[in-house]
Amino acid sequence: MIESPAAAPSGVFGRPYRALSTGMVALVFLMAFEYLAVATAMPAVARELDGLALFGLAFSGSMAAGVIATVAGGRWSDVRGPVAPAWAGVGAFVAGLLVAGFAPTMHILVAGRFVQGVGAGLFSVALYVLVAQVYPPAMHPKVFSLLAAAWVLPSLVGPAVSGIVVEHAGWRWVFLGVALVSLPAALVLWRGLAGRPTAPRDEPAAPPAGRFAVRLAWGGMVAAGATLLQYGGGLGTSGLPLLLAGLAVLAVALPRLLPAGTMRSVRGFPSVVLLRGLTAGAFFAGDAFVPLMLTTSRDLSATQAGLFLTGGALSWSLASWVQGRRPGNRRLLLRGGTALIAVGVAGAATPALSAVPLAVGFVAWLIAGFGMGLVYPTLSVLTLELSAAGEEGRNSSSLQIGESVFAVVVLAVTGAVFAAAGTAGWVFLACFAVILVPALLGALAAGRARG
Repeated sequence: MIESPAAAPSGVFGRPYRALSTGMVALVFLMAFEYLAVATAMPAVARELDGLALFGLAFSGSMAAGVIATVAGGRWSDVRGPVAPAWAGVGAFVAGLLVAGFAPTMHILVAGRFVQGVGAGLFSVALYVLVAQVYPPAMHPKVFSLLAAAWVLPSLVGPAVSGIVVEHAGWRWVFLGVALVSLPAALVLWRGLAGRPTAPRDEPAAPPAGRFAVRLAWGGMVAAGATLLQYGGGLGTSGLPLLLAGLAVLAVALPRLLPAGTMRSVRGFPSVVLLRGLTAGAFFAGDAFVPLMLTTSRDLSATQAGLFLTGGALSWSLASWVQGRRPGNRRLLLRGGTALIAVGVAGAATPALSAVPLAVGFVAWLIAGFGMGLVYPTLSVLTLELSAAGEEGRNSSSLQIGESVFAVVVLAVTGAVFAAAGTAGWVFLACFAVILVPALLGALAAGRARG
C-alpha cells in the first residue's frame, strides 16, 4: 500500500518509513564504503594473488557490469516493479563480495567484482523507483539528501578502516566484513518492504524484447568504450590510440542510452542527465587529482591530503541536508550549485603553485563539495518529477549511466595528460583546466535542467 501525501509524516524516519529508510541508507552506505575500501585494499590484493596485470580490470570490470545492469534494472523496475530487482541487486552484491573474499586467484576475484557491479547497478536503479512509488513527492528532496549523505560519508572512514583491516586482519575481510554487515541491513530493508508495491503503479506496455536487446547491446558497447578509455588514459602517449578508440565508441553508443537531445542540452530531462554527468565528471576527477597534487607538488602526507577530501565530503553532506530541509527554487539551486563547483575546481588547482597557501585549496574544495550537495539530490528529485508512471526505471538508468560515463571520460583524459607530461606544477594546472571545462559547461546548462 502506498501512503497518500496527506497522511505522510514530516520525517523520512517517520513510523511508516523508518525501516525502509534505514535499510536503504545502510545498503547505500555499505556499497559506497566497499567502493572506497576496495580501492585502498587492491594493491595488497594484487600482490598476494600475483595479479598486477589484472589490477585495472578489477575496477573497470565492476564499472562495465554496473552499466549493463543499470540498463537491465531500468526495464525490470518499470515492467515488474522495483522490489524484485532491488533484492536481486542486494543478492548479487553480497554474492560478489563472498566470491572476491574467498578468491584463490586474481581471475576469480575479478569475476567477483563483476558480480558486485551487477548487484550495485540493479539496486541503484530500483532505489529510485522505490522512492517514486513509496514516498510522496514532497518528501523526495529529504530522501535524496539522505541517500546522497549515505554515499558521501564513507569517504570519511572508508580508506582508513580499510587500511586497518588489511594491516591487522587481511585484505579478504574488506570483502567478507562488508558481506556480513550487509545481512542485517538487508533484514531491515525486508521489514521496510513488507506490504510495499511489487508491481508498477500503472501497467505500462512492455517495450518489445527486441528493442530492449538492442538497448542492452548499446550498454555493452558503452561499457567497452569506457574500459578502453580507462586503459588508454593510464598509458600516456602510448595509450592515445586506445583513448581515441574509446571516445569514438562512446560517441556512437552513449547517445543511444540517453534521452534524445542530451548532448545538445535540450530543455527538461535531457539537460538533467547532461548536468548530472558534467558535474560528476568535474567533481570526481577533482577528487582524484587533489590528493595527487598535494602529495606530489606540496609534499603532504596521504593523511594530510585526505583532509581536503574529508572537508569536501562534509561540505557535500551539509549542503544536501540544507536543500533537503529547504528545497526552495530548484533552478536557483542548480545555478548556484554549478557555479560553486566551477569556482571550487578553479580554486583547488592553485596549490600547484608553491606561493599559494594550502588553505586556499582547502576552502576551494569545501566550496566545490557544497555545490555538489546542492546539485546532486536536486537532479535526483527532478528525474522523478519529469518521469511519467512506468518510466522511472529507464530515466533513473539514463541518469546513472550518464554520471558514470562522463566521470570516466574526464578521469581518462586528465589521466592521459598526467601520464604523458609528468608531475610538474604546470601539469597539474593543465589537468585542472581540463576538469574545469565540464564544470563551466554545467554552469551554462543549469538553467535548462528543470521541469
